[in-house]
Amino acid sequence: ERAQVTVLATTDLHARLLHHDYGTDQPAELGLSKLATLIKQARRDTPDLLLIDCGDNIQGTPLAYYFNRKNNTPPHPMMVAMNALGYLSLTPGNHEFNFGLSVLEKARRESSFPWISANTYRTGTDEPAFTPYLIKEVSGVRVGILGLTTPAIPNWENPENYAGLEFRPLVSEAKKWVAHLRGQEHVDAVVVAAHCGVEENLATGRMTPGDFAGENAALALAREVPGIDLIFLGHTHRDIPANVVTGVILAQAGRWGDRIARADLTITRENGGEPWTLLAKTSRTIPVTPAVAPDPEIVALAEPYHREAQTWLSRQI
Repeated sequence: ERAQVTVLATTDLHARLLHHDYGTDQPAELGLSKLATLIKQARRDTPDLLLIDCGDNIQGTPLAYYFNRKNNTPPHPMMVAMNALGYLSLTPGNHEFNFGLSVLEKARRESSFPWISANTYRTGTDEPAFTPYLIKEVSGVRVGILGLTTPAIPNWENPENYAGLEFRPLVSEAKKWVAHLRGQEHVDAVVVAAHCGVEENLATGRMTPGDFAGENAALALAREVPGIDLIFLGHTHRDIPANVVTGVILAQAGRWGDRIARADLTITRENGGEPWTLLAKTSRTIPVTPAVAPDPEIVALAEPYHREAQTWLSRQI
């Protein structure tokens, strides 16, 4: 038997809900409204594809600022759109914490999918603050999706915005949870949805200047954590179609919804017996271009939010 698992990942959308640049007040070749067209096209060919997000989602535009600070009553516009698109998970990034835990938790409650982060804990306990992972079955293949959040948040964030939480190192936590997924949950493939990036120059081996210790650890995860098949990255806003490190594929979908990352895993087994074996895997990034039309459903959902934010932005001061 043979099965194919397709995973799409967005990251660092930074509340680019619409194909609109609020700085110039002009249309732009980016945003979830355009990515939605690519997502729906892919889903027509592969109805059981998995759609995930790697964080820095609810902050980054005047629209987000307005509905986080000025009018936090309606459901968060990003969650409304992501619910409609059938996202499976969101890994919280550092910018999820910018407006405090009440704004974060409200958006989290309004999502129809779990926020996953295996290395974020209640301070001084072994209680995860978020769902650590989720498992989806595709054509009989059990896929584990593990969330990891950059632990450098205390270097940037106001302490009150993450009160009661601590962020543990990425590699040690990944080792623990991947072993759990493989040993106790008996998954056939492990996908990591990480809000972190590549920590060194691949040509020189030098660490990225300005990074905090442990902020980015993609290469260490690939090299040191057995059992990972695929890592979707975020945080550093890079376009990485496919890097293969010790057999692990690394992919990253840029920033602001200017592209989406896609990975395809081909998995096989003999005579219907266990276990499944990974036969092949590939990844690529698909850019948003002028030829990609905005999705009418997401535009319609976004329009009331956009109109209210534009009214606020247009006030004379």
